[in-house]
Amino acid sequence: MVAGDDNGFRVTVDQLESARTERTKALMFVSPSNPTGAVYPPAEIEAIGRWALEHEIMVITDEIYEHLTYGVEHRSILALVPELADNCIILNGVAKTYSMTGWRVGWMIAPADVAKAAISLQSHMTSNVNNVAQMAALTAVSGDLSAVEVMKATFDERRKLIHAALNEIDGVTCLEPEGAFYAYPNMTGLLDRPLAGSQASTTVELADLVLEKANVAFVPGEAFGTPGYGRFSFAMDTDDMVEGVRRIRDLVEAG
Repeated sequence: MVAGDDNGFRVTVDQLESARTERTKALMFVSPSNPTGAVYPPAEIEAIGRWALEHEIMVITDEIYEHLTYGVEHRSILALVPELADNCIILNGVAKTYSMTGWRVGWMIAPADVAKAAISLQSHMTSNVNNVAQMAALTAVSGDLSAVEVMKATFDERRKLIHAALNEIDGVTCLEPEGAFYAYPNMTGLLDRPLAGSQASTTVELADLVLEKANVAFVPGEAFGTPGYGRFSFAMDTDDMVEGVRRIRDLVEAG
């Protein structure tokens, strides 16, 4: 992830190549992205897949937000570059699409040797998923996506609201999220300035300050390797979301 670049948090093949060394074995590819909400267009996904294929790099792709995109299309890297089949691991689950986070059910599509090794490791670490959760997940993935479309439409409305509201805060700029259910604004304009008699020099300190003064929680970008940013979820009640952003704006305007 390259924060704040013109590509909207998307890494280019040139950037990947500049980071590659003889020790590079795998690429973790996430689209749609947590925390940024970025979605790679098909042409960029294919280019990355071709690059990985050329250099015999294993691609581990997390597609858990595949059905939560807004005005853009999710494409699997393996569908675009099928030659990657022997060097690609696809991760997914029911947590996001079907709102079944607490069930802890997911799956992996991988070459047989990788899957066998993963099963051996997982079975010794956490045993197995309980039968009730397995049957519930099977029912979810066997049905249609009509309920998901209703949920996505609500997320889309909240996405637009939080994007606009965050950009109304002096010192905050936010790219429009295209997937998942997160906004990831640049909050560096709020650092080292008076806020309710205090000030913050990092977004970790800013998150603490906002929590203490405005009773609003967000995840500082340091948790994702991008200081200066903050992750805001819009998978919540719309009124609560709007109120939370309003409190931050009021805090900033009060100085």
